[in-house]
Amino acid sequence: MPISSQRSLRAAVASLFAPLALGVAMLPDAALAAPVAKAAALQSNAAFDAWAERFADDWVRMNPQLASSTQYFSGAEQAALDRQLTPQTPAQRRKMVALANTGLARLDKWLAGPLDETRKISALVMRWSLASVVANEPYEDFNFVFSQFGGPQVGLVNYMTQTHPMRTAADVDSWLARLEQVGTRMDEALARARSATERKRIPPRFILERAQFQVDTFLKPAAPQNVLVASLEKRSAELKDISPEARAAAIARATRIVDDKIRPAYLRVQGFMAELHPKTGDAAGISRLQDGREAYARAIANFTSTSLSAEQIHAIGLREVARLEGEMDKHLRALGFIEGSIEARMKALDATFQPKGEGDPRPMILAKYKEMVKDAQARSAPLFNLKPRAPVDVLREPPLTEASAAAHYSLPAPDGSRPGVFWVPLRGPTFDMIRMRSLSYHEAVPGHHFQLAIQQELAGIPKYRSQRIFSGGSAHAEGWALYTERLAVEQGWYEGDVPGLLGALGSELFRARRLVVDTGLHTKGWTRQQAVDYGINVEEVDRYVVWPGQATAYMIGMLRIVELREQAKAQLGPKFSLAGFHDMVLGAGSVPLDVLGQLVDGWVAKEKAKS
Repeated sequence: MPISSQRSLRAAVASLFAPLALGVAMLPDAALAAPVAKAAALQSNAAFDAWAERFADDWVRMNPQLASSTQYFSGAEQAALDRQLTPQTPAQRRKMVALANTGLARLDKWLAGPLDETRKISALVMRWSLASVVANEPYEDFNFVFSQFGGPQVGLVNYMTQTHPMRTAADVDSWLARLEQVGTRMDEALARARSATERKRIPPRFILERAQFQVDTFLKPAAPQNVLVASLEKRSAELKDISPEARAAAIARATRIVDDKIRPAYLRVQGFMAELHPKTGDAAGISRLQDGREAYARAIANFTSTSLSAEQIHAIGLREVARLEGEMDKHLRALGFIEGSIEARMKALDATFQPKGEGDPRPMILAKYKEMVKDAQARSAPLFNLKPRAPVDVLREPPLTEASAAAHYSLPAPDGSRPGVFWVPLRGPTFDMIRMRSLSYHEAVPGHHFQLAIQQELAGIPKYRSQRIFSGGSAHAEGWALYTERLAVEQGWYEGDVPGLLGALGSELFRARRLVVDTGLHTKGWTRQQAVDYGINVEEVDRYVVWPGQATAYMIGMLRIVELREQAKAQLGPKFSLAGFHDMVLGAGSVPLDVLGQLVDGWVAKEKAKS
């Protein structure tokens, strides 16, 4: 079972040391036993390292797409994995769960032995990750196979057009090998969706219609103008080692594959969706489905890495909404926005900042985001000793997913061939102008880019942690990004910019409302319209519907990081260093919140011990 509370983790860690302490006490001469214990510990550490690296290698081999996105291997092995798309079959899922169970059994033995602090943390992170895989597996289809976010109808396209490496002519050949498999993977997903339908795990009508729109959009152009072919044309044009003839042949082959194999698979999915549509309804939450409440309880445990219940999370959300709305009301009144709800006044304020004049404002908005990220890098300098080497760029969300996408971040390629990217949907006709700064801090600097790019570059932790093969889940990652939004407020980055400050407070309010809406949808029978009326836009609400529990990670994670920081500050007094605290959190990589608490305790003890 995954570690689910601070108390259970402290007990578990304490129990690890108890046998060692007793053994030393019973020896007639503890001083003579010390070298023996040290040698045993060194041997155990080396054995653990070797096992963990082998296990992680086996885990990544099971997911060729993960192997490519992280460039986990090298040479012939990596090249072979770069030619495969991960199967989406029940057999593949069973293999993953079986391997996870094997890893859990072995980790329990390692954790009962004399591992040092670094290895214990690695073992606990691995254990939490694998236990989550096992516990989540019965509930995988509650997210709906063809969701508008993670469904293969968009996931495979985004992977082929953005993630698959395109550095040399050999990468074009491996891309074509993968393209041959897209139709098969779509059919595997279709079989899984049919199985889920037989078990009454059917999406709401409005979710199905979003996915239908994506499939229709993919099928609309003929093969030569298809997004996959267009992507190959664009990306291969930059390669220096491919001849014009070879490139033309590759594009022609891609066109045939799309026409002969991929479009027919999408047409089969389109037909299935048409069959499913009359069976769908408007109810939004998964509690309407058999075992839905159990699925949601598992989801929030997975995404928050805590033992908080849905009721507790709902109450935290209501508390934070009240606090933030009270603070925002004061600033809105100071700007002359007195009448109406907080939401109505924020919309009125944002309306005054909408782009004016003729022409498409999107290039200007994108350029402004880039300036904000650059400014944030300068402002972050005194607050962080640890900074990423990889650059970060800001790009507009691709057309296929822009209609339903939220802003997000994608990791840089480990080999430097791709920067970190802050993806911005610019749907229009209106734009969320006053929240631009807080969004830049969250997704780019010092939020996700600092956190995830630094983790990928860390030399002091194993590769399976730096590449987030095993990690602490969403609460650490999203909690950190929201923490940096609050940090910007605390550090006075909005001085002289009250609208920007309101945008930042509004962004935090949005995360607090998420706690209320997500739990409301999935445990209290809230409708889609109720969630919208509470102040969440419809695209976001639909995200929560297909990704139960994920929206709870942000605020829960942020509140825990702030709590740990304030505890450390109180214990260390003048010895507390904010940059040191940030370096400790980022330098550990992604860990469950309970493990983060243990790391902070260890850091405080070390700082106290310094003269």
